[in-house]
Amino acid sequence: MDDLCRATRSFFRKTASLKTLATAGFLLAAVSPAALAQTTASDTATLAQEGTPLDLPLTLSGSYLSALLATEAQDYSRAAAFYEEALAADPHNQVLLLRTFLFKLANGDIREALNYAQDLQDTSPNDYILLLARLTQGADALLSQRYEEADALLQTEGTDAMSVLALGISKAWAEFGTGNTKAGLTTLDELEGPDWFTAFTATHQALLAFAAGDVETARTHIEEAHAADKGAIRVVDTYARIVDAAGDKAKALEVLDEYNKLLHGHPLLDATRKAIESGTNKGPRIATAAQGMAEILYGLGSEIGRDTASDLSSALLQLALYLDPEAAFSAVALASQYERRGQPARAIEALKRVPDGSPLKRQAEIQIGLNFNHMDKVDEARAHLSALIAANPNDIDPMMSLGNILRAHKLYEASEQAYDQAIGTLSSISQNDWSLFYFRGICRERLDKWDAAEADFRKALELFPEQPHVLNYLGYSLVDKGMKLDEALNMIETAAKLRPKDGYIIDSLGWVYYKLGRYEDAVEELERAVAVTPADPVINDHLGDAYWKVDRKLEARFQWSHARDLDPEPDELPKILEKIANGLQPASGPDEAKAETSPNGG
Repeated sequence: MDDLCRATRSFFRKTASLKTLATAGFLLAAVSPAALAQTTASDTATLAQEGTPLDLPLTLSGSYLSALLATEAQDYSRAAAFYEEALAADPHNQVLLLRTFLFKLANGDIREALNYAQDLQDTSPNDYILLLARLTQGADALLSQRYEEADALLQTEGTDAMSVLALGISKAWAEFGTGNTKAGLTTLDELEGPDWFTAFTATHQALLAFAAGDVETARTHIEEAHAADKGAIRVVDTYARIVDAAGDKAKALEVLDEYNKLLHGHPLLDATRKAIESGTNKGPRIATAAQGMAEILYGLGSEIGRDTASDLSSALLQLALYLDPEAAFSAVALASQYERRGQPARAIEALKRVPDGSPLKRQAEIQIGLNFNHMDKVDEARAHLSALIAANPNDIDPMMSLGNILRAHKLYEASEQAYDQAIGTLSSISQNDWSLFYFRGICRERLDKWDAAEADFRKALELFPEQPHVLNYLGYSLVDKGMKLDEALNMIETAAKLRPKDGYIIDSLGWVYYKLGRYEDAVEELERAVAVTPADPVINDHLGDAYWKVDRKLEARFQWSHARDLDPEPDELPKILEKIANGLQPASGPDEAKAETSPNGG
């Protein structure tokens, strides 16, 4: 669907000058020095609430500049509040109307966005915002079962692909709502666009026919959609359910098997398989016009969200949830938007909207725990994931997530216990389980349980031979202990060949050369590591040590000073400062601390 993402950029070419235009308009307002001072003073205070603090005066310039800051931070809630304040001060400013509507919608304030939608319909020169305004009004009419009104609002005017697709499919569902399924199918059949349209239009023809009880027509269209996009989860799910409803259970299971071979399954498809195998397939997941329009808004919003258009993506996903509050895929996609914007608390809010009966509920709950961790609420993350484990003691994923969080916070004993529990639940061990043994090995090595740690590392390599991170960690640990040096060096050299651009693995190779007394080789590799990962204090510290050993003492002190300025671990800083002051002392030996490296950054 990369073509879809590219197609949406046509909207932004038409709106790219909005910020510049608005800025120019406010410069004409002759912002006073006092107003600018007030804006600066309020910046910190506005972080605590949605709009301007109550103890500060409202000014056009202050609200607008605060809105720009919130927009830059992708904080749609505050952006909407500040733009609305500015619009109240200048109610005829078209730019402010556009932005207030957009961010109200992207923030999920649908009822408030509707208040601005009609004005935009009458005056907006902007296709991007006009499309959203029409979709918002159409969605509200359709949700209220005012189907003829929705049909009129969702006319497919315009030539850009995005408008044709979003409005056309929504219009077809409005026609379905009136009871005219044939008209809806005809509308979809007449939509013209690029090749990637087929996956959308044929899927919705199938969904619409299936919802109307016409299984044979649904099957014809879903086969066309599947041929266009075999990797789309919703297409595969709909295909299997339709084929099963047509009485072809074997074909339905074959469709699911093909997807599993291609992309290794999905919770939704696992649930559909169970329903088909048990004979409890209840037919269409989408039965109403509102659910049908929500589906296309989710489809477009999730695809666009892979590009940079996060305000448009969020707006479409919020509209989808307005139409169908139990649309689990929309909730998860919206949560991903919040996570990408660094807003884990909002992500948790979105994930909590996944309904209890959804196949996505389990993963959503795990993600909630991870978002608590992103908020530095380790105790909440631990309690949340522990509750999931207690509710289902055979579910490995929350155990592994808990282990990873605890390990990242250096709670190695508790982390080891989580990995122990996960490994203990395995009925059989496969290659995919290598990371469980690797991570438990790290915990055991840190807890000075070397024999058990080595056994875990070697088990991980047995499952996944030449896994570079395991080779690196085990090889370095062996060298550090003066054990099996030939094998250890070979492991690290192999890891470096497999990951030639991984600065941490190259650092390990250079540091092993250093510990083996091969100082010239160490300098060469550590210089390469610093070039790849210049901002790591450990790598810079190592290079400083190596420079000292080859009598490049001025450069050594430079590297140690650089390491000092890169925020090293608190227990390492005094050692670095000592070396800057007095050089590397033979009596104390080099700093041999190593940084943990792992596939997910440790």
